[in-house]
Amino acid sequence: MAEESYPDGLLYHPEHDWAKVDGDTATFGVTWYAQDQLGEVVFYDPPDVGTQVNANSAYAEVESVKAVSDVFAPMSGEVTEVNEALKEAPEKINDDPYGEGWMVRVRLSDPSEADSLMDVNAYKESLGR
Repeated sequence: MAEESYPDGLLYHPEHDWAKVDGDTATFGVTWYAQDQLGEVVFYDPPDVGTQVNANSAYAEVESVKAVSDVFAPMSGEVTEVNEALKEAPEKINDDPYGEGWMVRVRLSDPSEADSLMDVNAYKESLGR
């Protein structure tokens, strides 16, 4: 498993998801804290490309040795790419949650939703770090 980290430059959702915004698109994944709480991830059930996701709503499921958990969208938009590698190697979510463990890329429908997300310092504070 990866060492605890919360990279600067990402936006964080209270449900322990992150977004890396680049213009009108964003990459989503789960934070180190989320994967740590889940334990070993054994299955990832992504949405289909073309699916509309809504901020604060579940868009995917991850199954770990402990439980099945919903993954929440930090922002709204249309899924343009799914990390297909996670189907064969869902453990990448544990090993590299901000790199190879990314989940989806989305064309944002409302980039201003970024204003409601936390920066790294606010997120760490929410965790008591």
